[in-house]
Amino acid sequence: MSHLRPEITEQARALVALYPHPRSALIPLCHLAQEQDGWLRPEAIEELAELCGTTAAEVQGTASFYDMLHTEPVGTYVVAVCTNIACMLDGALELLVHAESECLADCDRTPCVQVNHRFVGAQTAESFDALLDDLRAGRLADTIPPHGTLVRVRRSVGLQADRAAVAAERAAMAEAEAVRASQGSNAGASAGGGTA
Repeated sequence: MSHLRPEITEQARALVALYPHPRSALIPLCHLAQEQDGWLRPEAIEELAELCGTTAAEVQGTASFYDMLHTEPVGTYVVAVCTNIACMLDGALELLVHAESECLADCDRTPCVQVNHRFVGAQTAESFDALLDDLRAGRLADTIPPHGTLVRVRRSVGLQADRAAVAAERAAMAEAEAVRASQGSNAGASAGGGTA
């Protein structure tokens, strides 16, 4: 039985079809699966491995490398405070009582803060506390979605893939590779048949 909801599975298959090798879709698939539960459950990791034609260990290893992907449950909101030099010079140290992070690359609005990977601009200790209050009260639900939601709008135009055409192209590529491998082994056998 599938852990991923049917609509997530359908979107995952559509994503895989966009890539020449299913494994190349791994990171976008991780984001998609994380959107369902807020983190990558072991059951989801197994399904992603199956979709990508890889192992659960590879999915786990990839997901654990990126800080936007979570392999353990996290809160509804993931708050990060930038600790790079520009933010530290402008008061980030005071915010570290509440949160800790690396550079968030929003140096023109220091100290930089992100909530669920959405920039919320420069913060002081007081405005940070107000931000937390607003998050707890749900006043920012229109601008900051729950953790795991990377995009709110699904693409309906642009790069699309016809699954049948992709399957036919992949089959043709596999056949061509098999023919080349066969020709290469035949050439090697005939070249090695000389006398000394």
